[in-house]
Amino acid sequence: MSFRFPSVLAISALAALSLACGVSAVAALAQSSSNPQSDSSSSAVTHLQEKAPSLVDPGGPTISLVPVEPVFLMSAALNACDYDEGLDESSPVRTKVREEINQALSRREDARAARDKLCVFIAQHRMTGGQRDIAQYISLALYLTAPPELELSAELTEMPPDSTQVAEIVPLLRQFAEAVDLHGIWLSVRHTYDEELAKVHDQIYQSIQATNLYLRMPFDSYNGRRFVVVMEPMLSPRIVNARIYGTDYVVVVSPTNGHIRIDDVRHTYLHYLIEPLLFSRANAIDREQPILKEIREAPLEFRYRTDTVALTVECLIKAVEARTMNTGISDYKIPAGTERSELPKYEHERQVVQQKQEAVRQSAVHHDMAQGFVLTQYFYEQMIQFERDPASLKDTMGQMVYSMDIDQQVHRARQIEFDKQADTDVLTRSNAPRKLEGLDLAESKLQAGDVNGAGTLAHQFLAKTSDSSLQSVADGARANFILARVAIATGHPGEAVNRFQKALADSKEPRLIAWSHIYLGRMLDLDCKREEAVSEYKAALENRDGQQDTRLAAERGVKAAYAVKGHSCEEDDAEESPKATPAKPGAGPAQNGPKPQ
Repeated sequence: MSFRFPSVLAISALAALSLACGVSAVAALAQSSSNPQSDSSSSAVTHLQEKAPSLVDPGGPTISLVPVEPVFLMSAALNACDYDEGLDESSPVRTKVREEINQALSRREDARAARDKLCVFIAQHRMTGGQRDIAQYISLALYLTAPPELELSAELTEMPPDSTQVAEIVPLLRQFAEAVDLHGIWLSVRHTYDEELAKVHDQIYQSIQATNLYLRMPFDSYNGRRFVVVMEPMLSPRIVNARIYGTDYVVVVSPTNGHIRIDDVRHTYLHYLIEPLLFSRANAIDREQPILKEIREAPLEFRYRTDTVALTVECLIKAVEARTMNTGISDYKIPAGTERSELPKYEHERQVVQQKQEAVRQSAVHHDMAQGFVLTQYFYEQMIQFERDPASLKDTMGQMVYSMDIDQQVHRARQIEFDKQADTDVLTRSNAPRKLEGLDLAESKLQAGDVNGAGTLAHQFLAKTSDSSLQSVADGARANFILARVAIATGHPGEAVNRFQKALADSKEPRLIAWSHIYLGRMLDLDCKREEAVSEYKAALENRDGQQDTRLAAERGVKAAYAVKGHSCEEDDAEESPKATPAKPGAGPAQNGPKPQ
């Protein structure tokens, strides 16, 4: 490939395009959450008519930790369609699967076509742009049978509403899975999944065992109910997707460095334990209606402000969490062999430590009360009494509910100055902006027109990267892709070509590869080398991601030469005036362009 490089006029016009393209990742990352998210309702009544997914085995263990192939297939499909949330924190197996999918896509046109149809469906069914979009597909995946059938295991009327909204994706998923052999990829990584399961098994077991011991509720008291933890590394570790199916609970988690968000899993497990105990006393809890009038100004979800059972469940759970929380202050232990005469001094020191621990717990309770969970203090006091009694929570629950002085709790609620903003919760999370750093920040600066700032960050990244790991090579390719567009914007087409070619040599990310070819094709068109330009556009089609903007840009390039106003291959480029004011090409909206990893 050779360039004689066109006029400053044409390069300037292409520079405008380089600032508009390539940064859709930044827009997404700027809105991505640094907090875990999940989607469900904490009320079992809401899901009472829903049939449990087939993975909930009535004859299986009470508590189980499992991988589920249909969830893997759906998650892998989402990853193939630009789902990058939490990728930098995910288990390495996620990157490995994505690379295998990309290799399959590069080999087969039918696979790329199947992927494109799948991605168009996903793009057309975005609701909030947040984790609820992902949650609806996970909800559906839980109801799919194993491949090759990949069929619904229940009637649509028996499934959660969010899953039925995207049920039409099933035949598209089946076609895509077959085209890229997702089942074969699943078999190749299954041993890695088992290794990840082994890493988190003890965390879950110890948390559940400690909770059972504290509440004095053994496994045999669950009456055939199931609690299933599904581990799926292809999802973001920032989310915990909790779902309730009648009396059975399913939690979908993803590991990071051998750990999961165990506090969120435990919170859902407490719902699993406590909700049946309180739903059976719904009539008695209805006495709390006057309390609801006092929390109308609290930053609570609608269900907590209108449902006494939901409010009571959450307040009791928060009280249990406060009593059992890690305060960050170690227990004080009297030194062994202490003389009796010195015991009072050490007892005093232990009491001081206990008072500090209690202050931390009370601070958590006060915060929950200010959020609107106004019964937390009551249940916190009840749990202190519970700890001194050998009875289980199941045996004590009736007394806690029936002995509540409603007038006293109403008065207490009236004294609270509620917070203005709600916290996030494992069952209903909200997005929080993510701070941009490194190459993400460079992309953002390029989009904002800070060409020098973007170039400086990309150069700094390359200068400090010395290892040859796969991730470092991939990041280096992305840095070169940024610098190529910086070179275009600053009028250095030769360097731009060099950087694009380096990016192509090192990157395995379809979107970055495709758009590198598109940029090179447009530069060749401006250089009046139409045949070479068409070859680049065709290469972009062969390596494209699932996004419509990539396909349209490449197809347009094949059909007609890229051109800008004021430039023509019939003219002598050398005689063009460099003082001419370039017109910006019709680049389309800012989201057009690559979304490199």
